[in-house]
Amino acid sequence: MSSLIRWEPFRELSGLRDAMDRMFDEGFARPFSSALFDGSDAPTMDLYQTDEEVVVKAALPGVKAEDVQISVTNGVLSIRGEAREDKEGKGHTYHIRERRVGTFQRWVALPTEVNVDKARAEFEEGILQLTLPKAEQVKPKTITVKAKR
Repeated sequence: MSSLIRWEPFRELSGLRDAMDRMFDEGFARPFSSALFDGSDAPTMDLYQTDEEVVVKAALPGVKAEDVQISVTNGVLSIRGEAREDKEGKGHTYHIRERRVGTFQRWVALPTEVNVDKARAEFEEGILQLTLPKAEQVKPKTITVKAKR
């Protein structure tokens, strides 16, 4: 016994629309990443603030401290550097190669104004910690309330 299926001309267009939506969702979820690392994502980063400072921690495995440049321009932090390829790696046949090499640059908008002149940058075990003191005008101020009698 055969059954009839009702033809709905717009059903096929709906399928095309769903396919286009998936393409844009997957292909453009991060359209122009501010993080470039030899064609891949930049190193991971944490950014938080306290009452006194903004702290940035960036994972930079395989990067030497002298290969990192940090700048702040118009409230935007820029971290750039290069992870160099191992010299002893020449002539090998790799079966798995996941460690990234090459240059990277990452821009991050800072959440508040900072005093760049008093910034500190420390590099230990592949982690860059950047401490940026907040500008005096944005630090919280306390006002004492006096009661009248």
